[in-house]
Amino acid sequence: MPKPLSFGQFLRESRESKAASDREFSLRKVAERVGIEPSYLSKIERDEQPPPGEGVIRQLAVELAEDPDVLLALAGKVSSDLLAIIRSRPRLFADLIRQLKNLPDHAVLRLVREVRDGTW
Repeated sequence: MPKPLSFGQFLRESRESKAASDREFSLRKVAERVGIEPSYLSKIERDEQPPPGEGVIRQLAVELAEDPDVLLALAGKVSSDLLAIIRSRPRLFADLIRQLKNLPDHAVLRLVREVRDGTW
């Protein structure tokens, strides 16, 4: 099984795949649009710096058309809205997540659909 990509590797691959066809995705231009120094973004992509805070990660997700929850998870973070939900019922959500961790994706998706659609 291949080793999962780090936050920095994922970010770099996403940006570089877009940069291959659009010069607006150069490291310098993405960093400028997000409001960080290009050298800082470079260090993040090379895993020489830890992932930035939630706000910068969300901006990067928008710039790169990536799912912010995926980027946050790769960074070892949880979005502030999810954290508030978990904090409201910590024991219940901890148990739920532990129960779901070994289920196959299709079973988790089915459960999510049932809850979302109110068919439970």
